[in-house]
Amino acid sequence: MIVGAGVAGLAAALRLGRDGWDTVVVERAPARRRGGYAVNLLGAGYDAAARLGLLPALAERDLGLFRTVLVRADGRPKLTVPAEVAAAALGGRAVSVFRGDLESVLFDAVRDHTDLRHGTTVRAVDGDTVLLSDGTTVAADLVVGADGVRSATRAAAFGDGHLVDLPYVVGAFPVAHAAPEPSAATFIGPGRTAALIDLGPGRACAFFAYRCDTPLEALRRGPVEALTATFGDLGGGVPDALRQLGGDPAGAYFDAVGQVVMPRWSSGRTVLLGDAAWCVTVFAGHGAGLALAGADRLGAALREHGTDTAAALARWEADLRPAVVRRQAQARRGMLQYAPPTRFHVWLGDLMIRAVALPGVRGLVGRASARGRAGS
Repeated sequence: MIVGAGVAGLAAALRLGRDGWDTVVVERAPARRRGGYAVNLLGAGYDAAARLGLLPALAERDLGLFRTVLVRADGRPKLTVPAEVAAAALGGRAVSVFRGDLESVLFDAVRDHTDLRHGTTVRAVDGDTVLLSDGTTVAADLVVGADGVRSATRAAAFGDGHLVDLPYVVGAFPVAHAAPEPSAATFIGPGRTAALIDLGPGRACAFFAYRCDTPLEALRRGPVEALTATFGDLGGGVPDALRQLGGDPAGAYFDAVGQVVMPRWSSGRTVLLGDAAWCVTVFAGHGAGLALAGADRLGAALREHGTDTAAALARWEADLRPAVVRRQAQARRGMLQYAPPTRFHVWLGDLMIRAVALPGVRGLVGRASARGRAGS
């Protein structure tokens, strides 16, 4: 039984299904989600995508390399980061896609091999019997909680108190294509970031992140009111993006930021996976890659240990936890990049970006990134 049809849940259904497990996936949402921000699969995430057979389909949706233009508050260009800088940072074994496209590729890979039920939740788990909200029961040797940062599976199996709230809010949603050439226009100011990625029809989205001392209040206000109040003074493409959001607020991803920190990820027949177990936040990146790698390694451990599920889960966690701990620490440092506290920090960030964009520095960036990928 897999709870959640996001990247982690669908990847688990794919890997476990190939190893001979009968999988049932339940998802609270009534239909598949679309859109989302861009994610990079590299290092362990790329390797997992390769082992799961996803690369050919992902290659068709690869966003490729594009230049990034840092802009001022009124939308005027400030500096340009060439696509070659991204090439040096990502390396040759990498693919960049929108999160919704990654989920679509996973869905296509599992839809004929798993029992997928949208609009359905788990009501109770009694031994090996799972009671669902549609009134049916399923006999399950293993329950995989892949239901996100506010996981109901985690609360039921481990109790509350594992979500560490952070004073930030993020939003992402698709926008109409408008740019004359592929690029990402990014504004970074004290306490906030606004980015518009436009790579052509059906390949454009807006991303917002900002520091917020009352994130739950922002969620109650909703994405249109909260994002407009925080970013409505900006120029460039931001006003049009916010107008598009007002026409389809339901299509936006909008949430407070939090990390999940747990002493263990499994208990008896229940194991947590992806954001439900270790959410690293968007500030670190690698969340989708960790979800793929976690699902792939979970399948490998269960296959290796056969009927000794406890030993399999212990080995799996010991193997994966060091990478998660590193990424969570990276996220806490990365907050300053998305929401610099002062104008001085913005200026310092601009200075670092100008340095990285220099041709002689790109090799250093590539070598440092390669070391980071090896450690993932």
